[in-house]
Amino acid sequence: MKPTAEEYDRVERKRWLFLGLPWTFTLYRMKEDMLNVKSGFFKLEQNDCYMYKIVDVKLSQSFMERLCGLGTIICYTGDTTDKELVLKHIKHSEEIKNYLLKTSEEARIKRRTVNMLDIGSGDLNDVNDIGIE
Repeated sequence: MKPTAEEYDRVERKRWLFLGLPWTFTLYRMKEDMLNVKSGFFKLEQNDCYMYKIVDVKLSQSFMERLCGLGTIICYTGDTTDKELVLKHIKHSEEIKNYLLKTSEEARIKRRTVNMLDIGSGDLNDVNDIGIE
């Protein structure tokens, strides 16, 4: 069954940097539990990432992107295939960045997934290795 646009919360298309025209073959589709990147014309590629795996989101806008009302979103993920998913030259980039942050946090809470950051503990194997008496 082919997914329709109604099944997704947000659908955006990669655009040309020149005038922001949507004449590319890359489609970004988002719903509450998944981000899907579909690209290609002759060779079709689809990349899915669950929302709970998105750890951080960064918005970048070059001067030309700002002139055309576009932006590039970089999603840092815990996915094994792609550590970074890049949504290039999209309209409504700030709204989509906020949507991704909100939905990824809700998905982590829903799945009770906790992200632990490595704060540089080194090679400590035991509490006694610290040297505290």
